[in-house]
Amino acid sequence: MRRIYFLVPNIDITRKVVEELRSQGIEDRHMHILAKRDTPLEDLPEANEFQKTDFIPAVERGAALGATTGLLAGLVGLRFAGFAIAGGPILGILFYGATIGAIMSGLAGLQVGNSKVKQYEEAIEQGEFLVMVDIPKERIEEISQSITKHHPKAEFEGIEPILPPGYK
Repeated sequence: MRRIYFLVPNIDITRKVVEELRSQGIEDRHMHILAKRDTPLEDLPEANEFQKTDFIPAVERGAALGATTGLLAGLVGLRFAGFAIAGGPILGILFYGATIGAIMSGLAGLQVGNSKVKQYEEAIEQGEFLVMVDIPKERIEEISQSITKHHPKAEFEGIEPILPPGYK
């Protein structure tokens, strides 16, 4: 899956873009509209906290850092404290570190705006709408051409992978 971005100048064109996406089989759960605060989107699929913040990347970084710290703490305890601990307790400490790291980083990530969306902040504050669509990579060309052809004021802004490259 990939996320494609369109910057749309007003809500009327945004509605038309969403209707076209729906007619092409894109479900609402794969569309995310980001607008200026307090802009009523009515029946349009609004972006949630996962699209608005850096929660997911922060959780991933926190889990990795926490697991590494937990592993190092377990190895230091094994070496310097002199206790004979087997693999089970070290795995427990690693898991505990990953969990605490993920929770703490996730909470911090909720306070930070999505780094991918930051480049569109100015346009959004001026009243434009950011339409984010999650689609299979095989349909990127078809969907982007269709939207820009039928809605010339909708600007195609780019592609972002949302799953690791091996996924489809």
